[in-house]
Amino acid sequence: MNTTQHTSHALVVEGGAMRGIFASGVLDAFLENNYLPFNFAIGVSAGATNLIGYLSGNYGRSHKIITQYSRDPQFINFSRFTHGGHLTDIDWLWRTTSRYLPLNLLKYEQRQIPLYATTTNLETGSAEYIKVTRHNIMPLMEATCALPVAYRHNPTIDGIAMSDGGIGDSIPVIEAYRRGARKITVILSKPLGFHKQDTKLPWLIKSMFHDHPAFADAVMTRASRYNAALDFINHPPADCTITVIAPNHDFHVGRLTRNLNKLEQGYFQGKQAGHRICGIIPCEGEHCDPEVLVA
Repeated sequence: MNTTQHTSHALVVEGGAMRGIFASGVLDAFLENNYLPFNFAIGVSAGATNLIGYLSGNYGRSHKIITQYSRDPQFINFSRFTHGGHLTDIDWLWRTTSRYLPLNLLKYEQRQIPLYATTTNLETGSAEYIKVTRHNIMPLMEATCALPVAYRHNPTIDGIAMSDGGIGDSIPVIEAYRRGARKITVILSKPLGFHKQDTKLPWLIKSMFHDHPAFADAVMTRASRYNAALDFINHPPADCTITVIAPNHDFHVGRLTRNLNKLEQGYFQGKQAGHRICGIIPCEGEHCDPEVLVA
């Protein structure tokens, strides 16, 4: 197994499409405070796109992507979907935002905090953690965000068809530990206490992905891996400290929410949480234990 040597502190960010607005607020607060104590980062879907903006020093980029470009009918379009097109056009979103909100990839490279984007191998159904470089960033970000069914194209990395990283590993905290991290900061996109339910209608899943049976199995067993990651977070090994940053139960952003007020409130929640981690806003009350921070 590949490991990252001599590392101690990892940053892991969950995906969740528009729910990524919370993480964008946390990471913008980190940038405001020049808070980058991490040795490496692992992101999934919107978590990966949030992280590349953070590690490139592009303050406000993810916020603008979610509140402006992701609300555009060119990205989310139910009518197009019913006529056989994409529900979420990841390719359009990435190309457009790369043009109008270019990343400072030189700064990302100079910081030497590698980002690993999580994808799911369509043939094996297994999660893969691929280091982001300027040479693979476009297909890799497309792949990690490629929601099955909603995005009808299967991106390829080195000739291998990939899909949404959340299928294989929604919260890659165990992978961070395997890579040597003994201090892990995790940004979730759902409130603490959430547990994923088993997939219903397994026969339908098998039918939808009959050409890729291992991937169908991964879809059907996703909940068990998700909940195992939560169990790891709640009961980490004795040699590992985990800090959790999660939205509170007033967070009303769903995967496809386009209501601007809800998105801005979610971003504000995230910024407050990020400032607390940096010590700018003092923690008070039961939800501010230093190892579990709820916005």
